[in-house]
Amino acid sequence: MSSLESKAKAFLGLHRPGDPGVFPTVWDAWTAKVAVAAGFSALTVGSHPVADSIGRADGEGMTFAELLTRVRQITAAVDVPVSVDIESGYGLEPAQLIEGLLESGAIGLNIEDTVHCEGGRLRTAQEHAELVHGLRRFADAAGVHVVVNARTDLFLRNDGDEADRVDRAIARLKLAAEAGADVLFPVGRHAEADMRRLTAELPLPISATVLPDQADKAALAAQGVARVSFGPFLQAALTAEIDRLLERWK
Repeated sequence: MSSLESKAKAFLGLHRPGDPGVFPTVWDAWTAKVAVAAGFSALTVGSHPVADSIGRADGEGMTFAELLTRVRQITAAVDVPVSVDIESGYGLEPAQLIEGLLESGAIGLNIEDTVHCEGGRLRTAQEHAELVHGLRRFADAAGVHVVVNARTDLFLRNDGDEADRVDRAIARLKLAAEAGADVLFPVGRHAEADMRRLTAELPLPISATVLPDQADKAALAAQGVARVSFGPFLQAALTAEIDRLLERWK
């Protein structure tokens, strides 16, 4: 566990508002090795691209066990911190999630507030905070400060009235911060003014998922973003390139 703890601390230290850590989103040992060879010092494992790579649907169409099989392959292939998107938790208890992640060699997680196993409902802000608290408690008991990235899907779902959506996201994520999150993740595409408000008013580093072939790191830094990953968009960009290459051979 001491090796995992040192990786967790190193990973958390890479979350720098205004100088964001970029953690390429990978889905197998090959993409992980490519990203590390390119010079990146930490990785994220995306649930959507992993699911696609094994013929499952996003939104917990794969099982936690299937995800962990791929995570073990990745952590065996590279010696850098690896954080894993565990969707909404696969209907499991925090202790099971933390145990599985640590056993697979991961030191961080994303946890979202859409409950896929319950018809895609949105957890209440307090429910989500309680889940974050459980994850923090069991990670601490295991002796590893697993980096918890608490995500809200308010923007992704276009939930409620747009006029107060930022207010509601801030309130929701503040509860997650109080519950033990390390990073806050208002997933979605944001206007610059909204992102600046999120980074200014929230008490922890902010994570953003961006299109790797379109977003600009300097602009994200100026907005106060602390963490950048690619979600399913790196895989999508590679798919477009594969399509282009294969088209020549039809």
